[in-house]
Amino acid sequence: MSDQLDLRGRGLSAVPDEVWHAEGLRSLALGRNPLGAIPETIGSLTSLTALYLDETGIEELPGAVGRLQALRVLDIAHNRLAALPADVARLGSLEVLYLGDNRFAALPEPVRSLRSLLYLGAADNRIEALPDWIGELEALVELYLRGNRLAVLPEAMADLRALRSLDLRETGIAALPEWLATLPSLQRLDLRWNGFLDPPPVVDRLRARGCVVWL
Repeated sequence: MSDQLDLRGRGLSAVPDEVWHAEGLRSLALGRNPLGAIPETIGSLTSLTALYLDETGIEELPGAVGRLQALRVLDIAHNRLAALPADVARLGSLEVLYLGDNRFAALPEPVRSLRSLLYLGAADNRIEALPDWIGELEALVELYLRGNRLAVLPEAMADLRALRSLDLRETGIAALPEWLATLPSLQRLDLRWNGFLDPPPVVDRLRARGCVVWL
């Protein structure tokens, strides 16, 4: 077996046992299979740097995922997740996290510890407010929040100095804070389908310095 295994869309209801014994496996793609659950034995794949569990019908993620210390990409989008196990906070090397199209009512607390995150996708959930600790994710370059019901943005986001792309489509945002224009790296801001009749003043400031804004 090579160090990459792609089993996406095979109609699998269970993962073959030999997969959990594949020493040296670095990338495992199990997406688009009706698995329903992932066993704790996934924690044995300690060489994994990429794990794709999208569209697998899972309602929970096993805590053993926290043993995958080398993991850099985790895709658990398009599932039935409402929470993440505390052990996810141990994934200190994680750079890309896909949480979109799940049942999260808030950004999961374990995400707070993922200080290496460059990309966070949490679109199409049930998030009504962002926690102040989001400002602690200072490495973030891309943040996708489309399809949540966010009334306001916390001022703590002003600490996201590396943020280049912010997607707020269909979020119900009615007003934009002035600190948005102070984000030094912001290059793309998507505000479509939020009902803005006129561009908020901060949009002019962003565009004047070269940020692309969609309304």
